Amino acid sequence: MSHRNARLTVFGRRLLVERVLSGRPVAHVAAEMGVSRPTAYKWVRRWREEGGGGLHDRSSRPHRTPHRTRAVVEARVCDLRHSRKLGPARIGPVLGLPASTVHRILTRHGLNRLAWLDRPTGTVIRRYERERPGELIHVDVKKLGRIPDGGGHKALGREAGRPIRGMGFDYVHSAVDDHSRLAYSEIHPDEKVTTCAGFLTRAAAFFHTHGITRIERVLTDNAWAYRKGLAWKATLAELGATGKLTRPYRPQTNGKVERFNRTLLDEWAYLQPYTTNEQRTAALNTFLHTYNYHRGHTALGGKPPITRVNNPPGQYT
Repeated sequence: MSHRNARLTVFGRRLLVERVLSGRPVAHVAAEMGVSRPTAYKWVRRWREEGGGGLHDRSSRPHRTPHRTRAVVEARVCDLRHSRKLGPARIGPVLGLPASTVHRILTRHGLNRLAWLDRPTGTVIRRYERERPGELIHVDVKKLGRIPDGGGHKALGREAGRPIRGMGFDYVHSAVDDHSRLAYSEIHPDEKVTTCAGFLTRAAAFFHTHGITRIERVLTDNAWAYRKGLAWKATLAELGATGKLTRPYRPQTNGKVERFNRTLLDEWAYLQPYTTNEQRTAALNTFLHTYNYHRGHTALGGKPPITRVNNPPGQYT
């Protein structure tokens, strides 16, 4: 992954090197690629010294940070956080540090959220996150209006794109692993028991191919299919999983998949004004691949979900 403001990707840098090695002037190639001559020379030099690996980004972190807070002071900050549960505004005056510096230290050591600490012992815990993949899978269904041919109101405007009677809905079934956030989705015309059960079977197969070989528990809302459906219960039994229901009227209990649904809307369903329902459906797989393999997740330290899965197969590009 390139730096956010980088002019060239790794592919572009390789293309630049190939053009220079073909005998063309560096100045001409740099102008074509939209970079300066020093930048072009830099990538050519790195390629000659390191080969293809030299075209990848290096960390911009400095080799030395002479003004960083001393380790003994950081340890004291952490100790006050553990023992007295103090925040930056109170730790700062005790140690003679700005509150902003204390906050950076706590963030660096994963102590910036007091809710992540066990009150009696001060031990760091991550509430609402399971310890291993497959321990808990969140499942939910998102209902979306189907798009008529030519586009709906997002493509044509409110007046021209008024809903057509009888167009119906798409039901997006999604499953999200609590620990890794690895996600799987399918689009169906309903949310009946047999549909939900079939989706769970295929979701389990998807997780299995990515190293999550066992699903222990499945968390859902209180829809009839999950509470009473015999096919759903049979599928859980086949997987050796236990079904769990959220508290009534408490969707935040199923927060992982609820948050995924919001991302699903922002980065797939409403990403662009689709002109047909088939066009939106076809874009789902691309979104899922990006989400699982490339999109940085804030709860995972900016890394994609696949980095937290046991034994990820192959190379992901």
